[in-house]
Amino acid sequence: GLAGPILVNGTARRIPLATTEGALVASINRGCVAITRGGGCRAVCRVKGMTRAPVVSMPDVVQSAALADWLESAEGFAFLAEAFNSTSPGGFLKLKKVTPVLAGPDVHIRFGALTGDAMGMNMLTKAAHAAIEALRSRYPAMCVGSLSGNCCSDKKATAMNWIEGRGREVICEATLPPTVMAEVLKVPSVGALVAMATQKNLVGSALAGALGGNNAHAANIVAAVFLATGQDPAQVVESAGCITLLDTTPDGSLHMTVTLKSLEVGTVGGGTQLPAQRALLGMLDAAGAGTPPGSHADRLAECIGAAVMAGELSLLSALATDDLLKAHV
Repeated sequence: GLAGPILVNGTARRIPLATTEGALVASINRGCVAITRGGGCRAVCRVKGMTRAPVVSMPDVVQSAALADWLESAEGFAFLAEAFNSTSPGGFLKLKKVTPVLAGPDVHIRFGALTGDAMGMNMLTKAAHAAIEALRSRYPAMCVGSLSGNCCSDKKATAMNWIEGRGREVICEATLPPTVMAEVLKVPSVGALVAMATQKNLVGSALAGALGGNNAHAANIVAAVFLATGQDPAQVVESAGCITLLDTTPDGSLHMTVTLKSLEVGTVGGGTQLPAQRALLGMLDAAGAGTPPGSHADRLAECIGAAVMAGELSLLSALATDDLLKAHV
């Protein structure tokens, strides 16, 4: 289905959703209507870079620590960057950061790189392999354990992704006056909605020990847009990590933000080349490679962030008015 339009950074966008849950499309659409009537949302995309983290072993901890120190030096970065970036003749891949993580004699080497409009997992795998092969020439005693040592961290909800980010970080913000809250969402008290959202998204998630789960149902929206636009559905695990915050402004309006810390999306390669998925990316003005590189993936990420905000707003409002059950049965 299609939700919206929703006003994102001044442009009206329709949100493509692939889901068997009709109530989800209707709910997101309701949130889109409310946000647009309130003046739209502002979305900011920060590119964190795709990552791959091979694990290598040294003969002892003195040598593993020495390797880690060298990897963090300017000389070490330059050495690895030459081999790493050479795997992308078009220049779309650029090494951004190298982070060594020690565990005894093992060194997990987390490469972070810019990948243009590609999600970039295959690009990182190829480049990390080249960098590790170059590293062997300098450290012949080094033993390669695995090209992926799980510090990446791909398709897993991890503290590293939540803190460091992976792919893109998206932050969306909107302010909705009490009249819109009452007319569209049937919420009579913004203060009561804010209090309930704190109980649920912050306190409840903390009691459950959630990691990146400080939200109502961000995964619902991320999964639906991922399927519609040809993304890797398994990466919903980390891409749906989201913190949703609500507050009341001095004039009684609702101020709302959603922050997705590790949104892994692309507009070239993989499933984005399928005809239906490419057409829906085109509807978002985000099909194929953008100018400058990365701009189309940024736009897709911003639209996903806006859709998540719409879905969060609608569900939280339904919970505040005790309409959740009625909407589903």
